[in-house]
Amino acid sequence: MLNSARLLVLLEIARRGTIVAAAQALHLSPSAISHQLARLEQELGVALVERAPQSLRLTPAGVRLAEHAQAIADLMAVAQDDLRAHAQGAAGVLRIGFFASAGLDLLPRALAAFAAGNPQVELELIMGQPHELVPDLEAGRLDAAVVFEHPLDPWCRQAAVDVRMYFEEPQLVVVPLRHRLGRRSVVRLAELEGESWIGTHGGSTGEPVLERACAAEGFRPRVRCRSDHYQVTINLARAGMGVALIPALGLADSAGVHVCRLDHPQLHRRIGVATRATNRNPVLQAFLAELGAAAGEIRSLLDMQWA
Repeated sequence: MLNSARLLVLLEIARRGTIVAAAQALHLSPSAISHQLARLEQELGVALVERAPQSLRLTPAGVRLAEHAQAIADLMAVAQDDLRAHAQGAAGVLRIGFFASAGLDLLPRALAAFAAGNPQVELELIMGQPHELVPDLEAGRLDAAVVFEHPLDPWCRQAAVDVRMYFEEPQLVVVPLRHRLGRRSVVRLAELEGESWIGTHGGSTGEPVLERACAAEGFRPRVRCRSDHYQVTINLARAGMGVALIPALGLADSAGVHVCRLDHPQLHRRIGVATRATNRNPVLQAFLAELGAAAGEIRSLLDMQWA
């Protein structure tokens, strides 16, 4: 196998024209350069230079090998620059998981700022529920997962996963405009007993938060339809098909419906990010900084609107 250091010696001889000049460029002694050149010729079984008392010239084989050496030197420089960029966080790949309503405002805010400062980083975005994303995070298939957790439906955290919560997001009640509660700003869950509901399918436990909360109030909700797509839910409420529980991040378009705050100590979501403590991806911390900043902005907006 060719020795890359000896190839670089030949390349410097081709560039400089003499062993002495090549030695100066490589910070070696002329005898060390001559020794490396001799070893290279011995390994290849072909003469690479023609020596004369006052000059040195590459043979056709030496010229050809110097061309290959130049190509190898260029490739090594590209590899070095690429790895340096990775180490400095300027390039690389970042794999992010997120739940759907985080993709409406929170994540785009963070990614816009991150991408502007890290244009060479390749982003892979995977959407799913927290209970679907966390196993991929644990297995190393994700670098970070934007997650939520309900007080009424907590998920089991593994020791390998760190979770940083940013803010609490209120759950809101969406009703048709002509609903009997259409002028109220705050409602209690018990006031909605007997209503038709547009519910969700539930998380990892299979029992939706709505059913758990209503059970604690002493009634079972009458669910007419289930959807995990909040705009579908809002559209059905707008059409008078029922009332719905919507997290604030999922309220993209509230035209034609009335939105009430819900007076309930446990009906909210905690929004945060999950990472692995052992993850050494150099671009991860830059993303987490932007996500934290975006979360602060979202928290302020929610406080102003729904406090």
